[in-house]
Amino acid sequence: MPTVRENDRPASDNTASTTMRRWRRRIGWTTAVALLVAAYWKLFRPRMLNWGTTPADIARPLPGDNLLPDPGAESTMAVDITAPPDAVWPWLVQLGQEQGGFYSYEWAENLVGLGIHNADEIRPAWQDLAVGDTVRLGRADRFPDATLEVVEFDPEESLVLRTPDDPTWWVWSFVLDPVDETTTRLLVRSRIRLPETPVVRIASLAALDPVSSLMTYGMLQGIRRRAERLARTGWRLGR
Repeated sequence: MPTVRENDRPASDNTASTTMRRWRRRIGWTTAVALLVAAYWKLFRPRMLNWGTTPADIARPLPGDNLLPDPGAESTMAVDITAPPDAVWPWLVQLGQEQGGFYSYEWAENLVGLGIHNADEIRPAWQDLAVGDTVRLGRADRFPDATLEVVEFDPEESLVLRTPDDPTWWVWSFVLDPVDETTTRLLVRSRIRLPETPVVRIASLAALDPVSSLMTYGMLQGIRRRAERLARTGWRLGR
């Protein structure tokens, strides 16, 4: 029986075959993208937003939660520091663009002109912080409204910052938990109010989550290194 070559088939058959192959490729790519998105949201994103924590850390209430009880997004990250709370706390007190910086990836912060310079020492002049004070996130001349307000301040226990807007759209909490005489657990929780529009909410999360998680990770590591170095020297502020 003679075979039918591709070129001998009717044009309609060739067109249908080509269309079918295109649809199969599209379905394959769509399925692959859907699986990647699902893996990101269900597997990678929760780990990214909660680096270093336990389920108990994530579930426990922290100071500042009441300021934004129903956030659109939340992350809790933690690190164990081989230092007592009084060697960790001074680094938190001097957070801010005009003071000690944020101990994260300075080069990345300055790509957008924030003017951050991370300090490697404790300065007594930067240790005078109280409820109602302002912590600046970027240069005043470029980002005049980039500020946070100190709303809770418990020495060597917790520091809570929030945006001064009404209603509050961001709450940033720092909590020190003594593990033993030489170890402190530092937890950082971020709660954010998101726009109501679903598309904008998803776009905001897609943009904010990786950046904020990476910078928070860098900050935790930066504080850990500084506090452990400070503890090794035996230095204590005012002692």
